[in-house]
Amino acid sequence: MTHQFTERPVPSSQVDWDLLSEGLERANIPALLMVLHQMTGQDKWLNEPFMPKRSQGLDDNDSGQLPDEIQHEIRAAASDAIEVWIKGKSLALPKPDNVRLAQMLTIAMSEEVPEEYGDIIAAGMAFQQPERDMPPSIKDKSAIVIGGGVSGMCAGIELQQLGMKYTLFEKNEDFGGTWFENRYPGCGVDTPSLTYTFSCRPNDWTKYFPLRDEIEGYLLDTAQHFKLYENTRFNRQVEDARWNEKTGKWDVRITNPDGKAEVHSADYLFSAVGILNIPKYPTIDGLDTFEGDLYHTSRWPDDADLSGKRVAVIGNGASGMQIVPAIADEVATLTIFARSKQWAAPFPQFRKDVPEGVRYLMQVVPLYRAWLEQRLSWTFNDRVHGTLFRDPDWDHPDRAVNAINDGHRRAFTRYVTEQLGDREDLIADVLPDYPPFAKRMLLDNGWYRTLRKPNVRLVPEHLARVEGKRLISSSGEEVEADVIILATGFQTTRVLGSYDVVGRDGRILRELWGEDDAAAYLGTLVPGFPNFFILLGPNVGSGHGGSMIRNIENQMHYAGEVILSSEEREAETVEVKGEVYEDYRQKIDEAHEKLVWTHPGTENWYRNSKGRVVTITPWRNDAFWRMTRKPHADDLQFGNDSEDSSDVVEAS
Repeated sequence: MTHQFTERPVPSSQVDWDLLSEGLERANIPALLMVLHQMTGQDKWLNEPFMPKRSQGLDDNDSGQLPDEIQHEIRAAASDAIEVWIKGKSLALPKPDNVRLAQMLTIAMSEEVPEEYGDIIAAGMAFQQPERDMPPSIKDKSAIVIGGGVSGMCAGIELQQLGMKYTLFEKNEDFGGTWFENRYPGCGVDTPSLTYTFSCRPNDWTKYFPLRDEIEGYLLDTAQHFKLYENTRFNRQVEDARWNEKTGKWDVRITNPDGKAEVHSADYLFSAVGILNIPKYPTIDGLDTFEGDLYHTSRWPDDADLSGKRVAVIGNGASGMQIVPAIADEVATLTIFARSKQWAAPFPQFRKDVPEGVRYLMQVVPLYRAWLEQRLSWTFNDRVHGTLFRDPDWDHPDRAVNAINDGHRRAFTRYVTEQLGDREDLIADVLPDYPPFAKRMLLDNGWYRTLRKPNVRLVPEHLARVEGKRLISSSGEEVEADVIILATGFQTTRVLGSYDVVGRDGRILRELWGEDDAAAYLGTLVPGFPNFFILLGPNVGSGHGGSMIRNIENQMHYAGEVILSSEEREAETVEVKGEVYEDYRQKIDEAHEKLVWTHPGTENWYRNSKGRVVTITPWRNDAFWRMTRKPHADDLQFGNDSEDSSDVVEAS
């Protein structure tokens, strides 16, 4: 089978050689070396004097830390190899084995990449594309997908590949989910664009870290490409979903735009509402009587005007760190109420455009794009995972979880101090006293520089009450504001959002979990809820970094395999066994107890009211990828529950 990275998307006669040459002059040296090795088959490109040296932090290391003359030799050789490849020469090494791929990434990163990591590299580069046998019965089955964000789109794409009929219900007027709803100034992603991309839909990104508008445009274009609109009904609010024992189907009650209710039925149900769905509003005395404008970042009005106004921002998490630098020069004064402190890493690629030549190189030579993506995936996904384990013999658990984590703390502390410059008075109010990565690591998009501006003021306390336009902190400090911006995030532990799911025997999933204690096998399956799959469910998000799209795709692949297994057995229902569910939950909790996120005295949005981590995974990304390749039949319960298998669509 030909995979996308050996294909030549641009015929030789149509190549803009000058633009390609421009791209090669600015290309990433470590990625070019991997391309050279595959194109020529020569091992010399993986050895001295060409081996890259490691750079610090999250820098792309475009030079490989190599002398100019060595870089020139690499670029010249890459130019020759790419030219003859474009003109028809085959790759000398079209498909390195998985162990070799891990060794190549080790060289490209100048650090040890585990041998088993080669499995996920091969998958990411489309070297592993197993054929699927589709049972004929699958064309007679149907599914309902709730939610039209990234998760719902993944579901629609996978269901189409399976050949299954489906209907997707979305409460908004278009696709996008989080990226449809969040429109505040500075809104963007803290994941590299190449990794924040559907694996089946490469994109010509203009920025290394795209902002909200480009992301939404990509999502809508992808929905058009896969014709998801044909199966989607917008402006539909899902009220509840109930398992019908008699029909062996899910009955989903929705409210139409005209306010009328309908019930739609299907064999399979997918909850794709995500965890960044319900805004979190703080409890502040008098907030509802504020005499100015009040905005939550996820409900940003199109006509919001902050020019020359006194603005207060509540919160300094990801949305707060994005919006504050974006509006600081526009407002008269900016007051930030931040009762907690955040670690933020250097962000050298902030708002940087991908050079036109480099974009063209990625289009003409997909293999280069693939290796660049693999480098970014390791840097932002799993590179740090091994440093997050709590060392019981470490002498300073108050400040770090192990020696390497303490080194991260020192490096980030130096960075913060440098960025604050002569504003030493801010250090005590900004520098965290907990280990790095105990909360989500943020990227500095000008936050520290913004705090130094004369019209910006940081109040390191929570906002206690509001009286008219007067804002009073917990210590009694007062400021006046015309606008309050709530950068307070989402109710991340409420996995299902605003609707109820009712399984066998009338069991309500929300009651099974409690208000904020969700759990699911592989973040996907719950016993007693047959033919039901949760996407971006409990313990699926990545706390140590990485693209949520990959984990969602892994889940949806697994869900597809479960459905195929059920159809092959001619079973009417499939669900995870209770003991398997409980065992997985226990393993998740035990794994988290060894990691930084359960460090005593640290609060984060990963944990529920009991302190249990419910939103993020403890697993390395390649481990979760392996878990979701094929279901184990012994983990699942197959059954034939249906008394009447006819499809039902009824109005009420």
